[in-house]
Amino acid sequence: MESSQQTTISRVGKDMAGRVALVTGGSRGIGRATCLALAARGAAVAVLCRNRIKEALEVAGEIQASGGRAVALDADVLDAAAIDRSVEESVAGLGRIDILVNNAGEMSDAAVVNMNDEIWGNTLAIHLTASFRYARACIPSMQERRWGRILNVSSQAAYTGSNNHAHYAAAKSGLLGLTYSLTKELGPYGITANVVAPGRILTDLLMEQMPGREKEWMGQTPMRRFGQPEEVASVIAFLASEEASYITGAVIHVNGGLVMG
Repeated sequence: MESSQQTTISRVGKDMAGRVALVTGGSRGIGRATCLALAARGAAVAVLCRNRIKEALEVAGEIQASGGRAVALDADVLDAAAIDRSVEESVAGLGRIDILVNNAGEMSDAAVVNMNDEIWGNTLAIHLTASFRYARACIPSMQERRWGRILNVSSQAAYTGSNNHAHYAAAKSGLLGLTYSLTKELGPYGITANVVAPGRILTDLLMEQMPGREKEWMGQTPMRRFGQPEEVASVIAFLASEEASYITGAVIHVNGGLVMG
């Protein structure tokens, strides 16, 4: 996987030089891979996390060690004021925000009949409301410059549902409606909004859910393997690039054929 990523980087070069990206959930998994992929193409990166500042600092340090610019910030995405503050601090550290990647997420298990309001509300707040708030905070400056990229990371669960994860599937489905609406509002300003919907990707989140289900999940995936975070990150980086300037309101599935259409 590493060699193929290096090949991609050498081909595209530093085409994002001068751009600044903010990536939520950037300390691990898909978020970490996305921070590194954007930095490899020349973007400065604000690596945002929630209670994982050590890991976020490591990602930022890796970017800085390779000659890039990065800051690491801890922000509670359940707190509207903390979200606004993290955007302000990102701008203070890196100058502006051109690319927003709403990737932060978590998964808890609860059947609908047993789910309390707090679990439901927190899940929607983390995945959907925080994405809305980050977009709201970043859009005005994008409109002023008439350029921007908003990438919302959804899930195959938005299309298939998921036992004991109705709250997660509902929140990820909500990102589709948010993105489609952003597409219509922001298109006249040269700002694109797209969704990347990963399938089963080898992250800590997947590993926590996998025990006893690996054979079942593998059998459901036509490519008969799980994806790597870098394979999702490369799609996000493409959608954030000039090459994708006429792609907006799209959902790109990265799932080995698990969900099609």
